[in-house]
Amino acid sequence: MTSPTTPSATLGSAAAWARRLARTAPRTVSGPTQRVVIVGAGLGGLSAAMRLARSGREVVVLEREAVPGGRCGRLSIDGYEFDTGPTVLTMPDLIADAFDALGEDMGDWLQLDPVAPLYRAFYADGSRMDIHADTDAMAQEISQVIGPDEAAGYRRYVDFVSKLYRYEMKDFIDRNIDSPLQLLTPDLARLVAMGGFRSLSAKVGEFLKDSRTSRVFSFQSMYAGLSPYEALAIYAVIAYMDSVAGVFFPRGGMHAVPTAMAAAAAKHGVQFRYNTEVSRVEHTGGRATAVITADGERISCDTVVLNPDLPVAYRDLLGVQPWSVRRLRYSPSCFLLLAGSRAQYSQIAHHNIHFGHAWESVFDDIIDSGRLMSDPSILVTNPTHSDQSLAPDGKHIYYVLAPTPNMRAGLDWDRVGPRYRDEIVTTLEQRGYIGFGEGIEVQDITTPLTWEQRGMEAGAPFASAHSFLQTGPFRPGNLWGENVVFVGSGTQPGVGVPMVLLSGRLAAERITGPDRRYRSRAYAR
Repeated sequence: MTSPTTPSATLGSAAAWARRLARTAPRTVSGPTQRVVIVGAGLGGLSAAMRLARSGREVVVLEREAVPGGRCGRLSIDGYEFDTGPTVLTMPDLIADAFDALGEDMGDWLQLDPVAPLYRAFYADGSRMDIHADTDAMAQEISQVIGPDEAAGYRRYVDFVSKLYRYEMKDFIDRNIDSPLQLLTPDLARLVAMGGFRSLSAKVGEFLKDSRTSRVFSFQSMYAGLSPYEALAIYAVIAYMDSVAGVFFPRGGMHAVPTAMAAAAAKHGVQFRYNTEVSRVEHTGGRATAVITADGERISCDTVVLNPDLPVAYRDLLGVQPWSVRRLRYSPSCFLLLAGSRAQYSQIAHHNIHFGHAWESVFDDIIDSGRLMSDPSILVTNPTHSDQSLAPDGKHIYYVLAPTPNMRAGLDWDRVGPRYRDEIVTTLEQRGYIGFGEGIEVQDITTPLTWEQRGMEAGAPFASAHSFLQTGPFRPGNLWGENVVFVGSGTQPGVGVPMVLLSGRLAAERITGPDRRYRSRAYAR
């Protein structure tokens, strides 16, 4: 006769089973893996290539552009050298990890200089505040601009986000996850206990009472495609990476990062073929056998790694659209004005955030209502503040970014784009950039339509939003079929340069199996 099962015994068995699952090695591709073709030389593809080269694989990278970088590209106009993608570089330890994988010292390939202040924030009431990575310096700045009570709250906030980083990094970010049950670790309980699954805005409000500080330490949720009122508090870890761990700028601009990574990978045997566009992946029964270029060349492979935007790679290269991809909701997009200018502004720093009077309604405009900001907040990066070699003598570069709805909002950017450019220039002139429009010598404009034409689904350079059901194990996985692996912001762990670099490592481990020697420099924080 079978003994009855008590509820406590059942729960105990379930907990034990979950612990075993959490320790289970992640799935890997099946079959031979010696010859790997990587489609796209973005940061994720380069990160994967460097690790695969170390493992002794034969790696070929096919890139449609003439240079590496993907979204981290370069545009040269009349002596101005523009970065076309991300301008804020955080967590350089993750770049160093990729060089470590090859036995190389990042410092021999790339010079990264700290940016100080990290940002300069300008507010509609005329006040401004410099953001520093050093806690004491930042607390002093807050005390002078706002008051000692707010500075004390900031110190408590730093303690909170530092714990978030420690609890999240190893168990939830830098790890391949095949099942939600693999998240059942002691760190999950710690995150729950400290309020990590509450609203980000509400959690920040426990520490920071002044709207100026709360904005500076919560606007990063936009990178994850969410407003601070919708995002979970666990996304304050982006503020840690951004405003506590520090911001850096590569000598030669952001494009120097993929250039250095590609050069190091090539030294170790990775073959790069530029100006080579892939039209489809040949596969049967879930197994890829070759990639076919736009010229009709067939390049055989044991495994393929796809760096294009994940939903686009599924649809255009694999010819399939899983439910996990069809259901996705996408992040807001952005309008980007790259300006080469005669004008110089002594009041600004390298990175500058100009906040309008509005805040909560900004997110309602962009995300909920699908319209342009009525009172815009704008990021202005001035790369020549740190590296004058990027422009002709005496000239300057301005990277002006304004969040916008993505293409799903239905705006006609062929019509809206030129008008919005003029509105943004006028707004900047009203906020202290006197003569900004007249000073422009060369310019380049990127709208959501441009992002879409470059291969980003919904014209969203920040990929699918990090809502709860699009995060961690609920985000589209990086393994399809028997031997197709994804890298980039559309898959796990998510959006942003640090996450994309990690996606390359995770992709490589889907091919090689876990690297038992790996320990990120970032863990030492």
